[in-house]
Amino acid sequence: MIPIIKPYFGKEEEKTVLDIMKSGQITRGQWTLKFREEFKKYIGVGFCHTVCSGTAALYIALKAIGISKKEDIVIVPSLSFMATIDAVILAGGTPVVIDVDESYTMDPVWLEEAIKKYKPKAVIPVHLFGQTADMDKIKALCKENNVLILEDAAQAHGAEFKGKKAGSLGDISAFSFYASKNVAMGEGGAILTNNPEIDEKISNWIEFGDHPALNLRITEFQAGIGYWQLKRLDETNEKRRKIAKIYNEEFKDLPGLVLPQELPDRKHVYHIYALRHPERNKIVEKLIENGIGARVYYEYTLHQLRNAEHLNCEFGELCTKELFAVPVHASLTESEVDYIVSTVKKIVKEV
Repeated sequence: MIPIIKPYFGKEEEKTVLDIMKSGQITRGQWTLKFREEFKKYIGVGFCHTVCSGTAALYIALKAIGISKKEDIVIVPSLSFMATIDAVILAGGTPVVIDVDESYTMDPVWLEEAIKKYKPKAVIPVHLFGQTADMDKIKALCKENNVLILEDAAQAHGAEFKGKKAGSLGDISAFSFYASKNVAMGEGGAILTNNPEIDEKISNWIEFGDHPALNLRITEFQAGIGYWQLKRLDETNEKRRKIAKIYNEEFKDLPGLVLPQELPDRKHVYHIYALRHPERNKIVEKLIENGIGARVYYEYTLHQLRNAEHLNCEFGELCTKELFAVPVHASLTESEVDYIVSTVKKIVKEV
């Protein structure tokens, strides 16, 4: 089976893990500090804190911008992993779900409607599948209405909007370093901001001090692995983009198949190569039968998942019936890519 995800680890990660074991300093050491410094430089922000998961990063980010009660409305898109809406609920706020556009990211037209109707405190644009949301329009709407922006960049390590990295485009951002991510630690997350006041509030939530806090630290092992993953991120992202380009060329004439699009002014890093087809379930079943780890992303919209308040989410609901993914990770060999291409073409023509 060609897996849908397969992290690439080199000799650097292996040596670093062994060195950490021998040192006896397995938490709160040099690698944690090195990773934080390198990651904030890479994203282009002033402050970075690491935590144990992307969900924890979203939760702490929400607490740091003052989400704590039901009156605190947070706008989220219909398509995302469940952590996006769960973090809002766990923080004490009220999520309101709006639709996505053809890029599978938050639709600014519906955001404008939601801001008028709900007067939110914050909005969470999710840079889904490796491509950023339309941040010019989202930022303009939020600035005009005094709404804070928390970027969910869990799937967007190295993605860009007009030359700026995902994670540097809002008031605060959250990343995940789960095993499937473009920077993979196994588990882990980060919260980033350019605002020193927000940075201090993040610290208060993850460092015991001014008020009750949480121990959400990563270990030196995670940070050491993440450091080297980050060092080769641009290289592995380019390999993903190269594979996606091959797929786009090979699949462009297949009947009923909708391909992912890299929109102008955006750099797509293809955390997931997302396709759509009305016969999605049949195609995924046949791909798995043929040894390709295809997967559905996602079978739910966030308002359906948590019975949340929402505006029209017609396109997102369609996507839950049609979206699926084939492997695009940097560990794929040339022969595996060729096999995926030929198998997808054969199966889509059959169905």
